[in-house]
Amino acid sequence: MLISDSMPLLWLVYVLLSLVVLATGYMSIRFLPLLPRLMVTGVVAGALWMPARFSLPLLEEGEFYTGLAPAVVVAGVAFLQRDGGAFGTALTLLVIAMVIGAMTGAALWWLWRRRGEPDESKKEERAPRRSNQPASGNKRREPVIG
Repeated sequence: MLISDSMPLLWLVYVLLSLVVLATGYMSIRFLPLLPRLMVTGVVAGALWMPARFSLPLLEEGEFYTGLAPAVVVAGVAFLQRDGGAFGTALTLLVIAMVIGAMTGAALWWLWRRRGEPDESKKEERAPRRSNQPASGNKRREPVIG
């Protein structure tokens, strides 16, 4: 059950909070053009969602707890504990995920742009521009109800 086991609940909360971070981050960089905006969002998504395996020593001699956590968290904890092996592995996974995220953002931009371009065979002639002059002289026509 979801409530009785804390790990699935922890992952669910993490995914929901990361979606909030991604959405607010995407909206906060609206001043950027679409391609850099999607690439930055992809890099952040890759950094947030890449899992990495970790192991922590327990109180009993020779026993370890192993599990999965976000690679950015594993890299941060390994850096603070000066654990070079875990840090190298987590950092490698983190960089790979960030590159994949940037490439995904660029692919989304390319697909979005391609979808917006009309086909050569489906191009239609544009209607001629109307003049800026009102149709009935200078009088303004008010809408009538009824």
